[in-house]
Amino acid sequence: MSRSPSFKVRTELSPSVDSESLKRWVVAFCAIRFDLEQGQLVEECYPHGVLSHDEELEIAYSSFPDSVSQHQNRSSIHDCIFFFRICRNAKPPTGNGNASLKSSEYLYGYVFNRQRHDERLKRGGEQKSVVILSHRPYSSVFRPLLQIVGPLFFDIGKKALQHIAAYVSKWPPPLPGQVMDLPIGNASLKVNLPPALSLPVGSGLSFEESASPAVPFLANSQSVLQGLFHDSDLFGSFRGLLLQLWLLWELLLIGEPMLIIAPTPPQCCEAVASLVSLVAPLLCSVDFRPYFTIHDPVFAQLNSIQEGEAFPPVILGVTNLFFLKALRNIPHIVSVGSPPLNSNRVSLSSRSSTGRISGRPEGLGFQQLSLKKFSPSSLLNAVKMRRDGPLCLMTEHKEAIWSTYSATTKPDTSILNRLIDAGLSPRVEESMSVVNNEILRRHFLELTTNFLAPFSPYFRTTIPSEGSSPYTEAPSLPTFDANEFLASLSARGPGKFILKRMKSNWLDLYRRFLNGPNFMPWFRRRRAVAEQEQDRLWRQARIKTDIQLLISKFSEVEIVDSFNLIERLLLKEIQTQQSGKGGDDSMVTIQKLRGDLQAVFNVLSKDMQQVMLSNPQRASLLHGSSEVTNIPGHPVIQVAVVSSTSPR
Repeated sequence: MSRSPSFKVRTELSPSVDSESLKRWVVAFCAIRFDLEQGQLVEECYPHGVLSHDEELEIAYSSFPDSVSQHQNRSSIHDCIFFFRICRNAKPPTGNGNASLKSSEYLYGYVFNRQRHDERLKRGGEQKSVVILSHRPYSSVFRPLLQIVGPLFFDIGKKALQHIAAYVSKWPPPLPGQVMDLPIGNASLKVNLPPALSLPVGSGLSFEESASPAVPFLANSQSVLQGLFHDSDLFGSFRGLLLQLWLLWELLLIGEPMLIIAPTPPQCCEAVASLVSLVAPLLCSVDFRPYFTIHDPVFAQLNSIQEGEAFPPVILGVTNLFFLKALRNIPHIVSVGSPPLNSNRVSLSSRSSTGRISGRPEGLGFQQLSLKKFSPSSLLNAVKMRRDGPLCLMTEHKEAIWSTYSATTKPDTSILNRLIDAGLSPRVEESMSVVNNEILRRHFLELTTNFLAPFSPYFRTTIPSEGSSPYTEAPSLPTFDANEFLASLSARGPGKFILKRMKSNWLDLYRRFLNGPNFMPWFRRRRAVAEQEQDRLWRQARIKTDIQLLISKFSEVEIVDSFNLIERLLLKEIQTQQSGKGGDDSMVTIQKLRGDLQAVFNVLSKDMQQVMLSNPQRASLLHGSSEVTNIPGHPVIQVAVVSSTSPR
């Protein structure tokens, strides 16, 4: 693996890094060495001082493959890319009365690991890793960036980290859900960022940012909607378990804990990322760890769970077979991937019974996928695996699932029949994986979207009816009650799409989804988006309303009520603007509301006008063409009064 030959960096120049701009994308760049005496050591960290000692230690342990997953070819250089996710606990500053409280956020580490085998060195070789740390799960950005910064570091040393940091600090802010061109030296990364709604809690976005109205995130008219880890190889990761994808979709949907075991870190992290992407556009709130090690502080908590106690909702990607014993109570175990060449872990067969059919490109038909299912050897293997359980992986690798969960969703054989097998050519296989991933993602996107469709009435926005006044607070969205929802859904059904693909106990799946960890975070974000959209629609209606025409039909009491309502809306808009949360149209809205307030004031009786002006704050809203309005507790804002009629 090497960087693009067209990439060049001018190392004779001292790069300038904007630290604040860098934080929008990257927390730090690290170089980590495996030392024979001291273990994993962080040699370089840029910018300096952004990580605590404990964080450096946890990152260092997560940045190297387990010894059992390393390649055994002693005469080569082996590069691999994988990523991990750890929980970063940010303590409040010293002196805070609530110093015992912690706010959790996640840190993603994207690793370029190089194993160099040299018999002249101690233990026959050395290992180093270059790591990009970020709060954002932008694998579409950091994987290609690793292919530049990793080899560059091994070419020119630690100054590569500062040079790449300088380029990244000049990038514009991330635009979730959009395609971006990010310059890096004389090259450019063209990337699709996942939409804000799909980013997990603790990904460097505030709740307001994560609930920002979704923008269209179609890469192009032929591509499926992009979600979190949309670039992962779903087909390649689960090629031997295609018939079980619907089971895995359900397990993730309801937040069941899973252990994903693979021979190498790239394979296990790719499988975990693919699983998370399977439920798009649903926000995945399960704590997923693409590459999990025994050094993670969470391991001690999981290891202490006794038999009969419930596991928390986690997805753990591991390569260390020790986890099969340490976490033997985890209810669902998935084995994926193939051992590396010359590995001391052998494969029971090249693929499982639902696996690869070699030959010319053709459909992976349902009959082909099930061809070995009823053969005597396959039956014996299945009996042996069931008897031994996942511990059979200690001696031989096999793609398989161990779970007692009975899926409600039926595998769609028409989708499996459309998948294409590429044979043995790596180049053709890569292009066919792209096609197969597209087919699978479209299907599961449609499946998830239809499953979530019954919740759409709770996000439905309204606009003022024709002839009514928009100068009131927008009505609340429908109240959600889980029991009422299930009763209503039981009566009307979930729709033909779901009924056709699920068994008769489909209502139980909805009940489990409502009680699982994914529902409420997703519902709250969708609700917040709907509320913002409703607020925007009503603001637009106020801007377009001709106030003179509207109040000409009102009685005196209605006019006074309108004055009070417009005043309340104006003060709220000014306060939002002063807090820095105002939108692009905030000033236009303020000007329009002030003009409307003045227009209503002008038609009030003289006595009523005097009463209104007795309030100093109200008088400041009405007097002058450029008055200063001060909301207590906020800086002053200067707003000009415009014409009282609506803009033409």
